[in-house]
Amino acid sequence: MDLQDIFEKQIELNQRINASLYEDIKDPEVRRKWFLNFELAMKQEMAEAVDSLNWKWWKKEDDDWDNIKIELVDMLHFWVSMCTVAGLSAEEVMQLYFKKNQLNHRRQEEGYNEGTYDKYKDGVEDNQRYVLNQSE
Repeated sequence: MDLQDIFEKQIELNQRINASLYEDIKDPEVRRKWFLNFELAMKQEMAEAVDSLNWKWWKKEDDDWDNIKIELVDMLHFWVSMCTVAGLSAEEVMQLYFKKNQLNHRRQEEGYNEGTYDKYKDGVEDNQRYVLNQSE
């Protein structure tokens, strides 16, 4: 199994829940609404993951790493849904991830951590240049 399989399963689930979702999101307003719905749901899953940790210094509780794993998978469900609404395929996510990862390494090599890296060259931001266009 790979990311493509995850995307296919999530699309299948989304269509089971809302059969017309991928037709409806052709309308820009509906698309925005569903992206925000999935983003809010993912934030809630993040909050549930945090609540599985003993972050309350005034209360003694054990961390629940098993539940954190479940919450992370729940986040993945909503993250993949956001990708599909945004028009990203699994293949494009992989391509963009590796380009962005390469850029992050480049940033570190060229002074990002020290604050000397300039994200703009000739008025073009590095994400645009290296991740979206890969012109260099």
